[in-house]
Amino acid sequence: MWGLEIFRRSWRGWIVALACLIAPASVSAQDEAGFQQYLVSLRQQALDQGVTRATADAVFPTLTYNARVVELDRAQPGANPNAPVAMFAPYRIKHVDTARITRGRNAYQAQRGRLARIESETGVPESIMVAIWGHETNYGSYTGDFDLLRSLATLAYEGRRRTLFSGEFIAALKILDRGIPREKLEGSWAGAMGNPQF
Repeated sequence: MWGLEIFRRSWRGWIVALACLIAPASVSAQDEAGFQQYLVSLRQQALDQGVTRATADAVFPTLTYNARVVELDRAQPGANPNAPVAMFAPYRIKHVDTARITRGRNAYQAQRGRLARIESETGVPESIMVAIWGHETNYGSYTGDFDLLRSLATLAYEGRRRTLFSGEFIAALKILDRGIPREKLEGSWAGAMGNPQF
């Protein structure tokens, strides 16, 4: 009887261990399967919003789920709405130094015409665009290597900010429709906000 109880306990242990080994693959497969199902509705949404069928046909078959983008997005400061607000001074000291300000002034002067045109079209002040450009890409010196379309589609599927990321994904498709090559749409995923350079 005692031997039978030991067998039962060890058998349960083996089942639990096996389940733990299988679970990550199953979850990953489920994410990919769910992602591919989600793409059907995202494709229709893109077509309904004016993306050309040629662009949709070229992009959607290439998309796969990117778990790393979701992981990086969830690790960002501000991802937890209940976390305490961080102090600004240490952030400013680390990220707003004299060298970055100097590069910003030079970039601003070099791009005045383009910035003014974009401000008139969008209403976003030039100073805000230059500040974001400097912080996110160090004025174009770092653009990252994440495929922007794959990343945005993944974050839309993940669902916490589906409206935001599905909208950005469709906007990126429209950029392709305007003739910008897909290889130009890469981003750093330091904050799950892509930094396309074109």
